[in-house]
Amino acid sequence: MEIKNKTLKNGFSIPEFGIGTWQMGGRYERDISNDDASDIQAIKDAIEMGVTHIDTAEIYAGGHTEEIIGEAIKSGNIDRKKLFITSKVSGDDLSYDGIINSCTASLKRLGTDYLDLYLLHWYAENFPLEKSIQALNDLKNQGLIKNIGVSNFGLEHLKDAVRFSKAPIVCNQVHYNLRVREVVYAGVLKFCKENDIMIVAYRPLDKGAIIQPITQILDDMSKKYNKTPAQVAINWLISQENVVTIVKSRDRKHLEENLGGIGWQMAPEDIEKLDLEFPSQVMVSDVVPLE
Repeated sequence: MEIKNKTLKNGFSIPEFGIGTWQMGGRYERDISNDDASDIQAIKDAIEMGVTHIDTAEIYAGGHTEEIIGEAIKSGNIDRKKLFITSKVSGDDLSYDGIINSCTASLKRLGTDYLDLYLLHWYAENFPLEKSIQALNDLKNQGLIKNIGVSNFGLEHLKDAVRFSKAPIVCNQVHYNLRVREVVYAGVLKFCKENDIMIVAYRPLDKGAIIQPITQILDDMSKKYNKTPAQVAINWLISQENVVTIVKSRDRKHLEENLGGIGWQMAPEDIEKLDLEFPSQVMVSDVVPLE
């Protein structure tokens, strides 16, 4: 399956659908009981099915998730140039040297000499943001990363990141879906649209909360488009300007269903209807902790 890219005015281009790897290999530390072989195969399956965007972070399984991705690419004899790999530096050390060292370590674990996108995983008030952004810019100038961005940033810190950076801040990766609307309420989505920044929405199904139980409006849309509720929820996200999504999936059939959320277009009036009428909309602080 061919997955289309979305492209900003500044030239940054990213697949509209990708896979997340949170909890592959463990949570914040490596889980030695984890079935790494299964995770490696899941990544290979996703790539075989047309997925090129793989999202990870140094904090996932204490870095082991990046090693799993690297092994999938190596053992699958996959052309690195055909992939779009995102990783994130944790908020534990966002000093200039800390970011440089973290990026170098991530590249080694992934078995690649560059990242397509590198993000500050979240804002950390104990480290000067200007210095963190400078480190990202220098990594980009060195060719170790192609694009820079942030994750889980609120409006004011996002504005500061844009102001501090010489290179475009091309992305803010956030928790956003039919249910969780903080980026809308707080003005983050509006700012991104107005300032040529892509929103990468994680947890598009809110870990199943959006489709369990199925609401009447989602059921009606599913019948209208002959799609599953999950596919409608994913399509609602990618139908929006400056929004792409990443989905966590270890199961091939689950991934096949999620991929059914792309490659078609919901009518504008239905996008708006879901936007306005989907029930139980919440702020992200009301749900589970950030990834």
